[in-house]
Amino acid sequence: MLRVLLGAVMALFMAGLAHAQARVETIELTSKLVPSPVKVSVLLPAGYQASQKLPLLLMLHGGGGDNGFLERMRPVVAAAWATGDFPPAVVVTPDVGRSLYMDFKDGSQRWETFLVSEMIPELRRRYGLSDQRSKTVVTGISMGGLGSLRLGFDHPEVFGGLAAMEPGIEPALAFDDVRMRNRFQRDDRFFKTIFGDPVDREFWKRANPANMVLTNKAAILKSGLAIYIEVGDQDMFHLDEGTEYLHRVMWDHGIPHEYRLVRNADHTGKTVPARMRDALRFLDREVLNPPPPDETLAASRPRIDRLRRAMGVPDDEPRPPLPPTSPAR
Repeated sequence: MLRVLLGAVMALFMAGLAHAQARVETIELTSKLVPSPVKVSVLLPAGYQASQKLPLLLMLHGGGGDNGFLERMRPVVAAAWATGDFPPAVVVTPDVGRSLYMDFKDGSQRWETFLVSEMIPELRRRYGLSDQRSKTVVTGISMGGLGSLRLGFDHPEVFGGLAAMEPGIEPALAFDDVRMRNRFQRDDRFFKTIFGDPVDREFWKRANPANMVLTNKAAILKSGLAIYIEVGDQDMFHLDEGTEYLHRVMWDHGIPHEYRLVRNADHTGKTVPARMRDALRFLDREVLNPPPPDETLAASRPRIDRLRRAMGVPDDEPRPPLPPTSPAR
């Protein structure tokens, strides 16, 4: 018991030390693609040096937020560094307004293009970051979770993994099937600003993560993009319905991912820091520091394969589909 207590105390001490020695700086980037200058908060770990070629973690804020989100998440990242749950990395949060991290229909704002084609290359140059996709990951909460899906699904050649927390997505493949229950925080005027007036149904469809993952399925599977989605089962915006729907779409179409429906968790509150730690652990385990193959499976897997074949089940038989995907209740 004393050893456990001392370990906990030491972990808290190391987290405090990592928090104190790390530093946040805010830079401004100018672009013709989006309203400028864009404020970008950058968290540098203790002992940062440009020669280290550190990984890049984009940590995307939610609707109504800004780059200050990084400062609020800083203790969570510091704790993950202190316990080894996440490696030293440069963590970045850009202020994108309420843009949904996408290129607008009228071309007036092109946030997705800016982030991928201008911001990431500039961050790599300025901070000496690794340019490998295996060292480039993205996470975010709410609208930031949506942004994580959008960036990862559209650009699996850039990102090695994504962790979308309570993403702001709707349980539908067509705009006309989206109920007000699942978009009451986004009125018609908001949709028209981004998707056209009237809303361009095909444009919305192309930008909807459930459709995006299907359209880009081949590239996602080829890249091995690591995908993590999670949501609380008490989400006040009913985002559990959209997240469950996306999970079912990916399950039905054989797209590997990890999905968590967090019991008794809401959209905000005390559960969020621990859930962010879980997201960081996933990105560490599946992308930045993957473990070696599990040698204990060397004997059991072939034995079960032989049993399956003996019972007449061929190796290439596809997984039977679950009941058809449909909007949640």
